[in-house]
Amino acid sequence: MNDSMTDAFDPYPDPRDALAALAWQLEAGVDECIEETPVDRYAAKPQAPVATAAPTARPVASETAPSEAAAAIAARCGTLDELRLAMDAFEGCALKKGARNLVFADGLPGARVMIVGEAPGREEDMQGKPFVGQSGQLLDRMFACIGLSRQATDPGAALYITNTLPWRPPGNRDPSTDELAMMLPFLHRHVALAAPEVIVVMGNTAAKSLLQTKEGITRLRGNWGSALGHPVLPMFHPAALLRDPLKKRAAWADLLALKARLG
Repeated sequence: MNDSMTDAFDPYPDPRDALAALAWQLEAGVDECIEETPVDRYAAKPQAPVATAAPTARPVASETAPSEAAAAIAARCGTLDELRLAMDAFEGCALKKGARNLVFADGLPGARVMIVGEAPGREEDMQGKPFVGQSGQLLDRMFACIGLSRQATDPGAALYITNTLPWRPPGNRDPSTDELAMMLPFLHRHVALAAPEVIVVMGNTAAKSLLQTKEGITRLRGNWGSALGHPVLPMFHPAALLRDPLKKRAAWADLLALKARLG
């Protein structure tokens, strides 16, 4: 057998290749190992005993929709810490099962400007913070140009940052309509408790969810709207600026509009 055939059938591949393959699967959203042979879990399940007496009344199963349950839970939260704990315990959204961390918020609560992004990506999921990685670094540089920072301790110069969804969708796919509707009550409560003066929504998902519109971000950006009693400025997501640097001109105009609004 020649060397090329030996390499092709090598039962002990380079560990670096195996690690690269595992990293690719994680990026694609794989979160569960499956055995090579199926397991018949019904075969080992014990049979339920036959009832010999009159059955007792069973409680009626709740038919409350997940979005209604989320609204009730969110309404009971009186502080941001309570909201974080409630969202972390919420089991109504399947995205939680595939995520590593709840991505709640970053920055200073009570800041004049609250930024609402879309959904966590891989790095956000790993760190448990919104807008990290390249997009987050660009966001920080953008807002630093008008004197705003997530590290600031003065509410007038600070940012408070969150996302429309707190868990990463598998493979960074777009959130579904049902997922957005389910988590919207938590976002509404988040805005109420953070009490910003101005909201900046970045990207299609955030703009459509908070403004309740079907218009895309290209049409919406730069045009002030209103939601939950707050002025809302839609902007391109930093990831879009990284993909298309020509959009940075529009983003700069939006930043100047925000600066003028804050005075």
